[in-house]
Amino acid sequence: MDAKNTTPRHGQTAPVTKHTGIRHLFAAASYSLGGAKRLIGEAAFRHELIAFAVAMVAFAISGAGFFQYIVMAILFLLMMAFEAINTAIEEIVDRVSPEISEMGKHAKDLGSFACLCLILANATYAFYVVFLARYLG
Repeated sequence: MDAKNTTPRHGQTAPVTKHTGIRHLFAAASYSLGGAKRLIGEAAFRHELIAFAVAMVAFAISGAGFFQYIVMAILFLLMMAFEAINTAIEEIVDRVSPEISEMGKHAKDLGSFACLCLILANATYAFYVVFLARYLG
Protein backbone atom coordinates (compact mmCIF):
# COMPACT_ATOMS: atom_id res chain seq x y z
CA MET A 1 0.00 0.00 0.00
CA ASP A 2 1.11 3.58 -0.41
CA ALA A 3 2.17 5.86 2.44
CA LYS A 4 -1.43 6.71 3.32
CA ASN A 5 -2.32 3.02 3.33
CA THR A 6 -5.14 3.53 0.86
CA THR A 7 -4.07 1.94 -2.43
CA PRO A 8 -2.90 -1.67 -2.65
CA ARG A 9 0.39 -2.24 -4.46
CA HIS A 10 0.61 -4.86 -7.18
CA GLY A 11 0.12 -8.34 -5.71
CA GLN A 12 -1.16 -7.12 -2.35
CA THR A 13 -4.70 -7.34 -1.12
CA ALA A 14 -6.71 -5.17 1.19
CA PRO A 15 -6.75 -6.01 4.89
CA VAL A 16 -9.12 -8.79 5.90
CA THR A 17 -12.19 -7.63 7.77
CA LYS A 18 -12.86 -9.74 10.86
CA HIS A 19 -16.48 -10.64 11.48
CA THR A 20 -18.06 -10.80 14.92
CA GLY A 21 -21.20 -12.33 16.35
CA ILE A 22 -23.41 -14.40 14.09
CA ARG A 23 -21.48 -13.27 11.00
CA HIS A 24 -18.35 -14.86 12.50
CA LEU A 25 -20.24 -18.12 13.00
CA PHE A 26 -21.31 -18.21 9.35
CA ALA A 27 -17.83 -17.22 8.15
CA ALA A 28 -16.23 -19.97 10.25
CA ALA A 29 -18.73 -22.50 8.91
CA SER A 30 -17.91 -21.50 5.33
CA TYR A 31 -14.17 -21.90 6.03
CA SER A 32 -14.82 -25.37 7.46
CA LEU A 33 -16.92 -26.29 4.44
CA GLY A 34 -14.09 -25.13 2.18
CA GLY A 35 -11.69 -27.35 4.12
CA ALA A 36 -14.03 -30.31 3.77
CA LYS A 37 -14.28 -29.70 0.02
CA ARG A 38 -10.49 -29.60 -0.20
CA LEU A 39 -10.14 -32.75 1.88
CA ILE A 40 -12.57 -34.74 -0.26
CA GLY A 41 -10.11 -34.17 -3.10
CA GLU A 42 -7.56 -36.35 -1.28
CA ALA A 43 -7.59 -40.00 -2.35
CA ALA A 44 -6.51 -41.13 1.13
CA PHE A 45 -9.50 -39.38 2.68
CA ARG A 46 -11.90 -40.94 0.21
CA HIS A 47 -10.46 -44.36 1.07
CA GLU A 48 -10.98 -43.62 4.76
CA LEU A 49 -14.61 -42.67 4.08
CA ILE A 50 -15.15 -45.98 2.30
CA ALA A 51 -13.50 -47.86 5.18
CA PHE A 52 -15.78 -46.07 7.66
CA ALA A 53 -18.86 -47.04 5.63
CA VAL A 54 -17.68 -50.66 5.53
CA ALA A 55 -17.09 -50.58 9.30
CA MET A 56 -20.61 -49.23 9.90
CA VAL A 57 -22.12 -52.04 7.80
CA ALA A 58 -19.99 -54.59 9.68
CA PHE A 59 -21.11 -53.05 12.99
CA ALA A 60 -24.76 -53.43 11.93
CA ILE A 61 -24.25 -57.05 10.88
CA SER A 62 -22.41 -57.93 14.10
CA GLY A 63 -25.04 -56.30 16.32
CA ALA A 64 -22.81 -53.60 17.77
CA GLY A 65 -24.22 -51.52 20.59
CA PHE A 66 -24.97 -47.80 20.57
CA PHE A 67 -21.85 -46.97 22.62
CA GLN A 68 -19.67 -48.87 20.14
CA TYR A 69 -21.07 -46.78 17.28
CA ILE A 70 -20.34 -43.61 19.24
CA VAL A 71 -16.74 -44.63 19.92
CA MET A 72 -16.22 -45.51 16.24
CA ALA A 73 -17.71 -42.17 15.16
CA ILE A 74 -15.38 -40.29 17.53
CA LEU A 75 -12.36 -42.23 16.30
CA PHE A 76 -13.38 -41.49 12.71
CA LEU A 77 -13.79 -37.76 13.45
CA LEU A 78 -10.29 -37.77 14.94
CA MET A 79 -8.97 -39.48 11.83
CA MET A 80 -10.65 -36.84 9.64
CA ALA A 81 -9.08 -34.09 11.74
CA PHE A 82 -5.63 -35.66 11.49
CA GLU A 83 -6.03 -36.13 7.74
CA ALA A 84 -6.99 -32.45 7.42
CA ILE A 85 -3.94 -31.37 9.45
CA ASN A 86 -1.71 -33.67 7.40
CA THR A 87 -3.06 -32.18 4.17
CA ALA A 88 -2.49 -28.67 5.55
CA ILE A 89 1.11 -29.56 6.42
CA GLU A 90 1.65 -30.91 2.90
CA GLU A 91 0.15 -27.76 1.35
CA ILE A 92 2.33 -25.47 3.46
CA VAL A 93 5.51 -27.46 2.80
CA ASP A 94 4.82 -27.47 -0.94
CA ARG A 95 4.22 -23.70 -0.88
CA VAL A 96 7.21 -22.76 1.29
CA SER A 97 9.66 -25.29 -0.10
CA PRO A 98 8.69 -26.42 -3.62
CA GLU A 99 12.07 -28.09 -4.04
CA ILE A 100 12.71 -31.45 -2.38
CA SER A 101 14.20 -30.87 1.06
CA GLU A 102 14.98 -33.17 3.94
CA MET A 103 13.07 -30.96 6.39
CA GLY A 104 10.01 -30.86 4.14
CA LYS A 105 10.17 -34.64 3.75
CA HIS A 106 10.34 -35.06 7.53
CA ALA A 107 7.33 -32.78 8.06
CA LYS A 108 5.27 -34.70 5.50
CA ASP A 109 6.40 -38.08 6.87
CA LEU A 110 5.46 -37.10 10.43
CA GLY A 111 2.01 -35.96 9.33
CA SER A 112 1.56 -39.22 7.45
CA PHE A 113 2.65 -41.21 10.50
CA ALA A 114 0.07 -39.41 12.66
CA CYS A 115 -2.61 -40.41 10.15
CA LEU A 116 -1.37 -44.00 10.13
CA CYS A 117 -1.63 -44.16 13.92
CA LEU A 118 -5.30 -43.10 13.78
CA ILE A 119 -6.03 -45.48 10.91
CA LEU A 120 -4.59 -48.32 13.01
CA ALA A 121 -6.63 -47.22 16.04
CA ASN A 122 -9.82 -47.20 13.91
CA ALA A 123 -9.04 -50.58 12.35
CA THR A 124 -8.14 -52.16 15.69
CA TYR A 125 -11.34 -50.94 17.32
CA ALA A 126 -13.49 -52.03 14.36
CA PHE A 127 -11.84 -55.47 14.41
CA TYR A 128 -12.48 -55.76 18.14
CA VAL A 129 -16.16 -54.82 17.84
CA VAL A 130 -16.89 -56.98 14.81
CA PHE A 131 -14.86 -60.08 15.66
CA LEU A 132 -13.81 -60.13 19.32
CA ALA A 133 -16.33 -58.27 21.48
CA ARG A 134 -18.80 -61.18 21.62
CA TYR A 135 -16.11 -63.59 22.81
CA LEU A 136 -14.14 -61.32 25.14
CA GLY A 137 -16.71 -59.28 26.76
